[in-house]
Amino acid sequence: MKYLIDFMALAFLYIYFFFRKWKSKGKDVLLVNTLMYIYLSFVLYFTLMPIILKLPFILNHPYTPMNMVPFVDVLAGKGDFVRQVALNVIMTIPFGFLFPLTRNRTAKFSRTVLFCFLMSLGIELLQPLIDGFRSSDITDLITNVIGGILGYGLYVLFRPVTFWILDHLQKKI
Repeated sequence: MKYLIDFMALAFLYIYFFFRKWKSKGKDVLLVNTLMYIYLSFVLYFTLMPIILKLPFILNHPYTPMNMVPFVDVLAGKGDFVRQVALNVIMTIPFGFLFPLTRNRTAKFSRTVLFCFLMSLGIELLQPLIDGFRSSDITDLITNVIGGILGYGLYVLFRPVTFWILDHLQKKI
């Protein structure tokens, strides 16, 4: 229930702002951008939500600075580090694949990696702000970027098929 307000806000933004804008640019743009929007909504769900209900309390807890020692959990064998590393890599693979498609199929590797890094950095810096129980970690940032790189590799690998599908979809207008 606490996530409902956030999802209603995301649905409102999509329906009243993004959908109309993307639909006017064609079915291919609508499809790719909608997929990216849904993906980013899930990233928000797993990393930052609930947000809106917590905004009034954002400064009511101490801010825990980012752990700047890479792979400290892995090296110390603490917790479920293998699961965390794997999930962080998997979480950003779709970003690496979809981001170039949202940029009119022209986003280069460096731009995709930069935006994956910025998205991940934003999440890592906001997590302790929104909730005093969450922490941020340089390992998450590194593994998120690795996931974005793998996703871009999949984009390059499947580019011919993806472009064929999107071009075919556009021609059906």
